[in-house]
Amino acid sequence: MLLYASDLDQTLIYSERSRGMKIDPRIMMVAEMVDERIVSHISIQTLHKLKEIAAQIPFVPVTTRVLELYHRIHIFRDVVVPAYAITSNGGHILINGKIDQEWHQYIMDDVRQQAAPAAEVISLFHSVAQPEWVIKESYWEDTFFSVLVNREQMPYEQVMALRPQLAQLGWDLSIQGRKVYLVPFAVSKNRAMQRVREMTGATHVIASGDSLLDRGLLDAADSSIAPAHGELYRALQNGTLGEVSFGFTKQSGILAADEIVQFVADIMDREGIAKHEYR
Repeated sequence: MLLYASDLDQTLIYSERSRGMKIDPRIMMVAEMVDERIVSHISIQTLHKLKEIAAQIPFVPVTTRVLELYHRIHIFRDVVVPAYAITSNGGHILINGKIDQEWHQYIMDDVRQQAAPAAEVISLFHSVAQPEWVIKESYWEDTFFSVLVNREQMPYEQVMALRPQLAQLGWDLSIQGRKVYLVPFAVSKNRAMQRVREMTGATHVIASGDSLLDRGLLDAADSSIAPAHGELYRALQNGTLGEVSFGFTKQSGILAADEIVQFVADIMDREGIAKHEYR
């Protein structure tokens, strides 16, 4: 059985900043609103094909967003309603919208046993952080940090140079758009995806994602693809990505999502699943 697991932000849905500069607004629709303010869009073509794919095989959103922020994306309440979803970078699995408490407890036990205390980690980050580019720090669900930054002023190389030290503490670092994430290794999209794979009995997992926090998910999948933007693409360009089993789209920004869901549809075709019904 096929299963499609995908990161959301900058993979399937896009903010105004990440969608691309010269995009015809008529190809997009709103994916998320907060206080009557549009936060993110999705390509109409992507949503149409995603809806048809999800009617044939399990579609699993896999996001670093915590539960509160995931639930803001109304298209996954009203248009494509997944039976399984992974939030909090793997800290939570939702089954028909309800939290799998056993899984969450299992992950939190591993965090306590395998990762350095959060205070030690944020202290290390503060050794390079400056008020000029740090806008807001958040510690989510007693699990991981997200730091809203001014990317134009943030010293990218200096921040990324923290990764080896963080790794010794059992934590990872990822820079996605205007946010820096500090996440325990025990909390991973890949671990949660393996659990969902077991629950669904999937024999072939297709995955997509754009960030370093998606790397394990893409490597573990049977077929995977990344958009031509984001952390993974930058690592490819600067020669630090290493050997990979996945490819990249030709388009960047919101148009990359159209290629990604077509990649999934093509695999479904090859596997003879509802051939051409989603064309």
